[in-house]
Amino acid sequence: MNNIDYKHVIELSHERCRKFNIKEDQVYSSRIINETELQKRFAENRSMILTAAPYMEQLINFVKGHNFFALLTDGEGCILNAIGDEKILSEAFDLKMIPGAFMNEESIGTNAMGIVIKTGEPVQLSGKDHFVKAYHKWTCSGAPIKDHNGNLIGVLDLTGYTECVHPHTLGMVIAASNAIEEMIKVKEFNNLQDINNKHIKTIFNTMPVAIVTSDMYGKIKIYNNKALELLDNKDNQLKAKYMSEIIEEWDRIKQDICQGRNISQEVNIIVFRNRLSCRLIANPIYNSVDDSVEIVYALEEIKKEKRDKKKSEYQAYYTFDKIIGKDENFLKIVEYAKKISDSKSTILIMGESGTGKEVFAQAIHNFSKRMDGPYLALNCGAIPNQLIESELFGYEEGAYTGAKKGGNVGKFELASGGTIMLDEIGEMPLDMQTKLLRVLQEGIITRIGSAKPIPVDVRVIASTNKDLKKEVQLGRFRKDLFYRLNVLPIFLPALSQRKGDILLLTDYFMKKIAEKLGKKEVKIPKGYIKSMMEYDWPGNVRELENFIELIIYSESIPYDYFNQEKSFAEELYDNYIQGSDMNLCNMEKAHLKKVLKKHNGNITRSAESLGISRNTLYSKMKKYRVKV
Repeated sequence: MNNIDYKHVIELSHERCRKFNIKEDQVYSSRIINETELQKRFAENRSMILTAAPYMEQLINFVKGHNFFALLTDGEGCILNAIGDEKILSEAFDLKMIPGAFMNEESIGTNAMGIVIKTGEPVQLSGKDHFVKAYHKWTCSGAPIKDHNGNLIGVLDLTGYTECVHPHTLGMVIAASNAIEEMIKVKEFNNLQDINNKHIKTIFNTMPVAIVTSDMYGKIKIYNNKALELLDNKDNQLKAKYMSEIIEEWDRIKQDICQGRNISQEVNIIVFRNRLSCRLIANPIYNSVDDSVEIVYALEEIKKEKRDKKKSEYQAYYTFDKIIGKDENFLKIVEYAKKISDSKSTILIMGESGTGKEVFAQAIHNFSKRMDGPYLALNCGAIPNQLIESELFGYEEGAYTGAKKGGNVGKFELASGGTIMLDEIGEMPLDMQTKLLRVLQEGIITRIGSAKPIPVDVRVIASTNKDLKKEVQLGRFRKDLFYRLNVLPIFLPALSQRKGDILLLTDYFMKKIAEKLGKKEVKIPKGYIKSMMEYDWPGNVRELENFIELIIYSESIPYDYFNQEKSFAEELYDNYIQGSDMNLCNMEKAHLKKVLKKHNGNITRSAESLGISRNTLYSKMKKYRVKV
């Protein structure tokens, strides 16, 4: 604690506890709010809950097996999220340290979270530092989470048995809370940027004519949605790279522009070997900074045809022809998936992470009669339990404080007429399993804060990398829901079970990724191919794809890839015990390394995981001298 007398702070806190008439034998917080009030808190703190979740997971994974639990509270001390090892977390729940319980001094006496709320500074309390005897067996390390104005908005706490806690524990919590603060600031900045960009993009895309820009050589720069519609493109991007591929007599038009003439005339444009008559207006734009010139084209079809097609905002992009493999058993699975694509029954896709469950789900949707309907995917394991109901079923305006004006449409409503893919279904909380079962049986959802039933026509595809039968036996998954989901099961084999496809997939990814990145394909030595064939690929097809991208990015062969001995967790621990500085930079640098390693150096995937742009990630890598 910076410039604060630790013992004096504890003594003052104990004095306040006596004034509050808190007894040493008190067990439960004197303030635990009901479910309605708790939902209001979740809504008000949704951004912080989602931002903090991965950092809490990281803390618990780092100390996993040593009996720790992590708590996140709001600025008043109300618990919003609790995770940890089962034994100690069960003890905490027995003491009603649950979402909705307040951990401020007035409610439960002296503890790390209460001290942080009072002082705004990090602290570690142990044993009898706590006022109530029920907490004497624990050491609690707490750190503040503040907004960009320095106001306290939350507290992060890591608690374990006194004998298991190390002084570095507080340092880890401080680093994590600082990282959360920085991520919140980044998200707020990105939100402002997104609003500005969306404003400009909306104006650009709502113009009633097709707009395209190019350089003086006709190379296409940008275009709006009307241009895509006019050119009947189906991939959300123009296949043409030059205006000469679109406009007949483009060379003459370019010459007129170079001679300073205004262009306003009828032209023919080429659309899939057909010709359309359009009115063209073209003007140059001069850039005084680098003396470059661009041309802006406005195109409007003279004989407009009514088009009934309306692209869904939510689309599935993978089809069965993009699933690569020649393994006999794997091909049988593909054919079986095609046969059941039009079934109304629920499909359960099982397999290890990285085997292609999402790809199969999209392909099934695109092979079905629902292909023109929406396709939505939701990762049940990536959303905090407190928010999953509102994500699935939505909520009404005024359902709770902080609810969005006009309410929020849930994923089931958005997917009506199409398909919803529930990934990591085994991570869904038991209470939500009950509600999902009711939706599957009745085809009706009800928004939070409403009693009005809403019928939905949705085909459900669920996926999991867990053994759901075992989860049922352990009481973690409802038996009736399992049988409701397991109507049409698909089991995807691990890559190690179809090693004959490794070379085929390697060639496919090499061509695809090299073309996407604009780089040359890298020739893999024969001896190295042998190592690839012998390797078990625990990350399956996804790991192989990321591995090929790593090779193309680095333009070299990572010869030590299959001989990694030291885990990232061990490296991070070494950094902690050897480092003399526990500041945010060290934590952020270590986290960057972890994410990049997890995604095998894939910049795009790493940036998405971190919630930042590729440019921001490159800047941070340069700042910390992190290489892939």
